[in-house]
Amino acid sequence: MTTNLFFTSLISIVADLSTHMSAEQRYQRLLEHLCRIFPCDASALLKFENHYLIPLAVNGLSEDTLGRRFAVSEHPRLAQILAANQSVRFAADSGLPDPYDGLIETDNDQLLVHDCMGVTLLIDGEPWGVLTMDSLAPGSFDNIDPMQLNTFISLTAATVKAAGLIASLEQRVRYASQTLFKENTEQDMIGDSECIRKLRNEIAIVAPSELAVLILGETGVGKELVALRIHLESNRAEQVMVYVNCAALPETIAESELFGHSKGAFSGAINDRAGKFELANGGTIFLDEIGELPLSIQAKLLRTLQNGEIQRVGSDQQIKVNVRVIAATNRNLQQEVAAGLFRPDLYHRLAVYPMHVPALRERGKDILLLAGAFLEKNQQRLGIKKLRLDQDAKKALLAYHWPGNIRELEHLLSRAALKSASPENRQADFITISTAYLDIVLEPLNPPNISTETVSSAPIDFKNTVDEFQRRIIRQQLAAQQGNMAATARALGLDRGNFHRLLKRLALIES
Repeated sequence: MTTNLFFTSLISIVADLSTHMSAEQRYQRLLEHLCRIFPCDASALLKFENHYLIPLAVNGLSEDTLGRRFAVSEHPRLAQILAANQSVRFAADSGLPDPYDGLIETDNDQLLVHDCMGVTLLIDGEPWGVLTMDSLAPGSFDNIDPMQLNTFISLTAATVKAAGLIASLEQRVRYASQTLFKENTEQDMIGDSECIRKLRNEIAIVAPSELAVLILGETGVGKELVALRIHLESNRAEQVMVYVNCAALPETIAESELFGHSKGAFSGAINDRAGKFELANGGTIFLDEIGELPLSIQAKLLRTLQNGEIQRVGSDQQIKVNVRVIAATNRNLQQEVAAGLFRPDLYHRLAVYPMHVPALRERGKDILLLAGAFLEKNQQRLGIKKLRLDQDAKKALLAYHWPGNIRELEHLLSRAALKSASPENRQADFITISTAYLDIVLEPLNPPNISTETVSSAPIDFKNTVDEFQRRIIRQQLAAQQGNMAATARALGLDRGNFHRLLKRLALIES
């Protein structure tokens, strides 16, 4: 590397400090400069949080690396780098496991012997994270100029600190007042797509307010996580958040569950009992699947939202509660209002700030980031060194339409990890998941045209053929709705009674 190239790159890094760009873009440009200056095939910038190293930017590593979390205690190379006060090198013949085994992008899927180097980034004297470099050619780091490396590391630390200060200032301007924020790394929303950035921005805007929020989106998109982030970034973050699944509340006990009951209010009420709203007093209540709430309970909920009071079943006493309400649904409540199935006044009380959570198929390469996070979880659960996806598996995940969204992706990868982790594979340096382990069927973009010439003239059993077609459609919708019968009936345009009778006739449930 020439001295001119080194100084040209340094000038570009310094110029970036005064350029408006996101922290992610700053970090990515740093790694691009790093790979131009030093002989490395892959690099990564990782932040140290709560005993984990979290990738913020990668170059030359698989995209799903950004969704992973590296526990320092499980990766001795990363632990050595973090503990050292200077750069640490690992030769090609090092016996320590490489955290990036199977993640370096190459023309083949072989585990290549390579050199590794890493250095801790210090911000105000404290370890902020690490910068790592990998080269597929052994001995690549033998002739690195220590002065040039230290200069680059100093500029990297300055860039990281500047990015943090800029983010802090932007947050102050946005809030214009102090907002409590609780770090919860394991509950972060993973993804870097435009729609997820927009969603994060919306959360930052509405969280400090006391407005009621209605979270809209398909089944399995992560509405509960969005509700949690709103709570954690609100002024109520230190208080409790109470979760209520309205779909699981039978009408006979829904009022008691939400508002509590007094002793003797009904058979079995042997003690006074606080309801969910009392338990959430001072904090947040999350009403999931609000569209499933019976009309009779909707009226009582409306009164609570209007007056800030609840009345236990069997009691005449009004109890004041101070609760922020966040609700969520996968139903079109405006259509439900028009059909007389949901109270319009309650809808307007809940939908002060409606927020849409995008479907997984709208999030592009976020699918691979989420896949990386789920694979990391399965590594720990199954006691496997490293799980990775081959290129065809990645393409299949990106091409699939994901009717069950993130929940379906998580379950699919859990099954794939279990199936691929045969006893003879468990001790391997890494296990590769191929499309053979992914039980998904990619639908053709254009259904085939059926002409009269291609139709067989052989006799068919028309009734059984139609019945089998109906069974297939119902099974697909049940899978898409995670087994929710009511949601499946709505998706098929059937009322619950007719749907139940159809299931019996098709022998999909017992008579």
